[in-house]
Amino acid sequence: MANPERSTELLWGARSRRGLSLERIVRASIELADAEGLAAVSMRRVAERLGFTTMSLYRHVPGKTELVDLMRDEVMGEEEVSAGAGHRSGWRAGLEAWARAGLALYRRHPWLVESLDGSRRVPGPNAVASFERALDVVARTGLPPAEVVAVVTLVGGFVESAARQVVETARTERRTGVSEEEWWGARDSLFQHLDRYPTLSRIYREGGYDAPLDPFEFGLRRVLDGIEALIRDESRDESCDVTRCVVCGKTIDAAATGRPRDYCSRACQQRAYRMRKS
Repeated sequence: MANPERSTELLWGARSRRGLSLERIVRASIELADAEGLAAVSMRRVAERLGFTTMSLYRHVPGKTELVDLMRDEVMGEEEVSAGAGHRSGWRAGLEAWARAGLALYRRHPWLVESLDGSRRVPGPNAVASFERALDVVARTGLPPAEVVAVVTLVGGFVESAARQVVETARTERRTGVSEEEWWGARDSLFQHLDRYPTLSRIYREGGYDAPLDPFEFGLRRVLDGIEALIRDESRDESCDVTRCVVCGKTIDAAATGRPRDYCSRACQQRAYRMRKS
C-alpha cells in the first residue's frame, strides 16, 4: 500500500538536479504516458528509457503510485500559463478560463483521467496553486467561504466529467479507426426499434440530432449561469440584511439582544478558530 506521507515528502520536498534526478524520472514517465498511456508506465520501462537500472529509480521514488502523484502535479503546472489571462478578468471569465485550461490539460495528457481514480490523492504544489487560483476568482464575488469552495468543486467536477468523455471517445476512435459519427450512423438495426418511443422519435424527426451541441460548451455555460444566479441571490440577501455564517454560509437567525453573531453553531466557531491558529 502506498504511503501518503512519502508522497507528500516527494511532492513538496527539495529535489536534486544532478545525475539521475527525480525531475528526469518524472519527465520521462510523463513522455511515456503521453505516448502509450498510464498502463505503460512502470519502473522498469522508465529506467530503460533513461538508460539506468530499475533499482536506480527506487533510490528516488518508492513505486509507481508515488510516481504517478509526481507526474500529475508536474503537468498541472502547465495550467498557470494557460489560465493566467482569464484570472485577471471578472469572476465568470476567470472561472471559464480555469475550466478551459483544465480540459486542455486533459487533452494534452489523456492519462490524467486514469490517474484520478480514488478520492484520497495527496495534492502537490501545482495542484494546490491551481485550486488557489480558482478560489481567488470566486472569492472576489463575495460568496460565503463554504460556497466559494463548493463552486470551485462544482466546476472542477464538471471539467473532470467532461474530460472523461472526451478522452474515452478519442481513445475508442484511435483504437477502432471509426469515428463516433460513423459508428452511430451504421446502427440502422437499432434505429428500426426506436419508433416505439414517441418523444425520442419526434425529437429525431424535428432535427434534435442533426447538429448536436458540444457537451462541454453547453454544460459549462449552464454551470456558470447557475453560479451567476447564486451570486445574484446572495446579493439580494445581503441587501435585506440577511446574516450568514462566515464559515459555512448558512443563514443565521438574528440575535434578540447583543452584537450580531458571526457563526451559525459552536462547531463553525471552533473551525474558524482552528483555521486562524493554523
